[in-house]
Amino acid sequence: MALRLVFMGTPDFAVPVLEAFIANGDEIAAVYSQPPRPAGRGHKLTPSPVQACAEKHGLPVRHPVSLKTAEAQAEFAAWKADAAVVVAYGLLLPKPVLEAPKLGCFNLHASLLPRWRGAAPIQRAIMAGDTETGVCAMQMDVGLDTGPVLACERVAIGPRMTIAELHDELARVGAPLMVRALHDFAAGKIKAQPQPEQGVTYAAKLARDEGRIDWTKPAAEIDRMVRALNPGPGTFFELNGERIKVLAVEPVADRGAAGTTLDDAGIVACGDGALKLLRLQRPSKSAVGIADFLRGFALPRGTVLG
Repeated sequence: MALRLVFMGTPDFAVPVLEAFIANGDEIAAVYSQPPRPAGRGHKLTPSPVQACAEKHGLPVRHPVSLKTAEAQAEFAAWKADAAVVVAYGLLLPKPVLEAPKLGCFNLHASLLPRWRGAAPIQRAIMAGDTETGVCAMQMDVGLDTGPVLACERVAIGPRMTIAELHDELARVGAPLMVRALHDFAAGKIKAQPQPEQGVTYAAKLARDEGRIDWTKPAAEIDRMVRALNPGPGTFFELNGERIKVLAVEPVADRGAAGTTLDDAGIVACGDGALKLLRLQRPSKSAVGIADFLRGFALPRGTVLG
C-alpha cells in the first residue's frame, strides 16, 4: 500500500532515500530541505541536492528557517501525511511536528544505534577505528537519536576506507532499508524496539579546526583522521605561514621525531610510526600528488611541520 509522505533531507546522502520512495510508488506530498546556499567562485545560490532531486520530479519544496513557529507547524500538519521520512535534514523537529503525521516521523541514521548518536556518525566511526558500522531506520522522539529502532543494516569498514566510500555504501544500503522498514511498520509486520541503554556514544558535530594534525599522535590515528575528514572540514598542517591541506596519506614503517620529515619525498614521523604524504593542497591552489607538490614547495629532510 502506498504511503503519503513528507520527505525531509538536505545533502546527497538523503537523495537515494527520496528516489527509493518515489520508485516505490509512494506519494511525496512535500519535500523539506535547507534553503539554497552560496556556492562556487561566484557564490551563486545553489539548491541542496535534495531540493534539486525534488524539483526534477516536480515535487513541492519548502525550506523554513525554523519549525518552532505555529505557522510552520500548521503548514506541516496540513500535508496530512501518513509519515515523515527524515534523512540528514538539519533542523530539530519539535514535538508538534513529530506528532503531526499519522504514524509519526522516521529517521535513517548512519550508525548502529545507540553507538554514534548525533551529527557526524560516519566520520566518528572511521576516526575511532571501528571495523563495522551501519544504518538504522528509527522512529523519532524529542531526544537526540534516542527513538526506538525499526531495522538496521550492518556495513564493514575496510582498513583503508575513506569517508566518501563509506558514505556511498551506507546510502546504498540505507535507501531500500528505509522503504522496507517503514512499510513493514505501517503494515504491522514489525514493531519499533527501544534502544539498549548500554553502548551509547555521541558523534559530536565536527569543528572547523578539528582537522589540525597533531603529529605526536600515532600514524594510524592520523591516517584515520585524514580518511574521515576529507574533503570537509579537512585535515592540515601549517608551514611557512601557509595552511597546507592533507588530503591523503599512507602509513609506512619508519620512525623519528614527531612532525619531522624523514626524507625529501614526504615521509613524516609521528608519535608512533610514520606517514607518507600522498596528496596535498596549498591555499588557492589545486590539490596535487606529492611529487607535483614538492616541485613547488620543498619539504627537505628535517623539516618540522606545524
